Amino acid sequence: MADRKPPQKKDAPRKRDREQGLPSREQILEFVSSSATPIGKREIARAFNIKGADRIPLKQMLKAMAEEGLLEKRESRKIHRTGELPSVLLIEITHRDTDGELVARPLEWKSTLAAPSIVITPEPKKGRTAERDAEPPAGIGDRVLARLTKTTEEGEIYDYEARVIRRVGKGAEQVLGLFRSGSEGGRIVPVDKRVRTEFEIGRDDTGNAKDGDLVLAETVPGKRYGLARARVKEVFGKSSDPKSISLIAIHTHGIPDQFPDSVIREAEAAEAKDISGRTDLRDIPLVTIDPTDARDHDDAVWAALDTDPANEGGYVVIVAIADVAAYVRPGSPMDREARKRGNSTYFPDRVVPMLPERISNDLCSLREKEERPCLAVRMIFDRNGNKRSHEFLRGLMRSAARLTYRQMQEAIDGAPDDKTGPLLETVLQPLWDAYKTLSIAREKRGPLDLDLPEYKAEIDPVGRIAAIHIAEKYESMKLIEEFMIQANVCAAETLQHKQRKLVYRIHDAPSREKLAALAEFLKTLDMSIAKGQVTRPATFNKILRDVDGTEFDQMVSTIVLRSQAQAIYSPDNIGHFGLNLRHYAHFTSPIRRYADLVVHRALISALGQGKDGQSDEEVSAMAEIAEHISMTERRSMLAERDSNDRFIAAFLEARIGAEFRGRIAGVTRFGLFVKLEETGADGLIPISNLGTEYFHHDEARHALVGERSGLTYRLGEQVTVRLEEAVPITGGLRFDIVEGGRPGKPAGRQGFGKSGTGKDNPRRGASKPKPGRAKPGKGKATPGRSRKS
Repeated sequence: MADRKPPQKKDAPRKRDREQGLPSREQILEFVSSSATPIGKREIARAFNIKGADRIPLKQMLKAMAEEGLLEKRESRKIHRTGELPSVLLIEITHRDTDGELVARPLEWKSTLAAPSIVITPEPKKGRTAERDAEPPAGIGDRVLARLTKTTEEGEIYDYEARVIRRVGKGAEQVLGLFRSGSEGGRIVPVDKRVRTEFEIGRDDTGNAKDGDLVLAETVPGKRYGLARARVKEVFGKSSDPKSISLIAIHTHGIPDQFPDSVIREAEAAEAKDISGRTDLRDIPLVTIDPTDARDHDDAVWAALDTDPANEGGYVVIVAIADVAAYVRPGSPMDREARKRGNSTYFPDRVVPMLPERISNDLCSLREKEERPCLAVRMIFDRNGNKRSHEFLRGLMRSAARLTYRQMQEAIDGAPDDKTGPLLETVLQPLWDAYKTLSIAREKRGPLDLDLPEYKAEIDPVGRIAAIHIAEKYESMKLIEEFMIQANVCAAETLQHKQRKLVYRIHDAPSREKLAALAEFLKTLDMSIAKGQVTRPATFNKILRDVDGTEFDQMVSTIVLRSQAQAIYSPDNIGHFGLNLRHYAHFTSPIRRYADLVVHRALISALGQGKDGQSDEEVSAMAEIAEHISMTERRSMLAERDSNDRFIAAFLEARIGAEFRGRIAGVTRFGLFVKLEETGADGLIPISNLGTEYFHHDEARHALVGERSGLTYRLGEQVTVRLEEAVPITGGLRFDIVEGGRPGKPAGRQGFGKSGTGKDNPRRGASKPKPGRAKPGKGKATPGRSRKS
């Protein structure tokens, strides 16, 4: 073969004399990143003219950089900069995106950060051999050797583009599903509604699964035609077991739910930290206030009138947070696993924690009357609720009481119990008065004020849903929310002032497209949104006030919610639109959110409060961490939503044929999504169940309109439906319309030119139903809710 050495690049490092010593870390990182070929210790030594005995300190330097996470070795024994990929790599094609492009991931990726995203680009016809043309194109599940190019275009959603060099085999795909036994083995019915095919299981591949078991299987090579084949890897038990419901969501969304042995050992060996050098807060009656069923207690609060004569009527507020950073050190097994998980995930019957129970429910849980290390912020507010100053303290606290929101509210409302009575005048009333003072500034700031009902499921001892009801709301919840927001603001302000890297919690303003869609919708209600002005939360609050108490309030609240952007984590600060704040970061929940742990470490380093602050690796990986934990948050939200849907479907399965009141929560070309008022359950009325005429989809009005009758179904309107089907394994509900819809102008006599429907284009956007009901098994899809966080 020809000499494989690449031509010398212009920016390659010049060879240096031995007298110049070792290269700097920055020079090594630049060289590794800029190389077009795989790099090893030999190539680095040659590039920097390091010979003989001088290679020993170079080797030590590279080892130290690897331990700090700046460099990593892969199985090829070549060195790469952490988070970056070499120019030629084995990758596995995982799926297609919404544009139909093939998306892949590195076959080998051991970092706790999210793997870089890779999109497959077609190989140009020119230069392809006849042999290559004869090969079938690469597809989902294939493993390929590819040449990677890092993307540089602004706004590009993928990190790398890949051109396939050759296929090297097909990787196994995992399938979670219901096992159905047969004479020759059995079949698997996938629980994922998007997978429309079953899988054949051979007699020797059943893994002792029994009919009706929930199983995890992997695909195996099989026949060219007919059903794809799979092999059972793990049996979770009967699909009818309520405990299976959360397992489906956990495995479907790839949420890690088993801690490695090294993590458990580290957690069990953890001890209470040395209290020397900490501020003693044990005599301050800090209290925790949480939901009744709270699974972790990581924040405590206290407030009192400020005794400073210069701040008459003002308040001092302390928010103390569990000092998780004292136990979870950067780069440790616990830290790597916490970063991988990103956050805790909550299901009706269980929690998948970010940290082991020894940390989350013991050492870092602010238990009543027990001493705990904490990171606290002491804030001073004036009589109008404006913050005058703040300082962070690394302290030692002792919770005076563990209270619930209900206990706190009843005490303030004049009905204290045995626990809150002795605390009312000295602890609880000052907290309430401070909250009312802070509310003055909050009202002036004008954050987005959406108030939508939340539903809560009660689980019986067996693990089934016993009841579902709208969750109670107490003003004491707003007290804790406001104190936590102020503490988060303090963290962001301090770190920005100290010029310390962190992950901000950012929330962008709504896009022009979403604002235009909202304005179009409001026109149908004879309402408008100001154009040409800077959009602020107050803009939406006025709209919500105008419809409050009317028949349109739920509908408008839903549309306003859907117009908002998704809050994410980022190392770049753009502020938080929804809260109307310039600086915001998550600080108050390090037990369940990795973002907060990152902020704690940044504060410890910035303020010189210990040696367990940020590591160099964490600082350099801030962008990757922010992207990864934004992904894990979305992943958890989807898993929680799917699990709730399945639990509710199981709860309603016994009520098929019953009628329910609900509201139209979504309008599509194929039917109506309805949210039941009693349980909050979401289900579909297929368009074929609405009648025997055409229904046109009016996008601007969020409505389906009958072509002949003009019967109109609009988003947010009340309807009565009959439950026709409930499928717990998928979480799908299907309804029939019983009562609902309003008279309107027949769609056949009006044009929907702007949305491409109606007489201008009668086929596009119109669905022609067949008489009678939809076929059994159809319409099981559940709506994609638009909850923002």
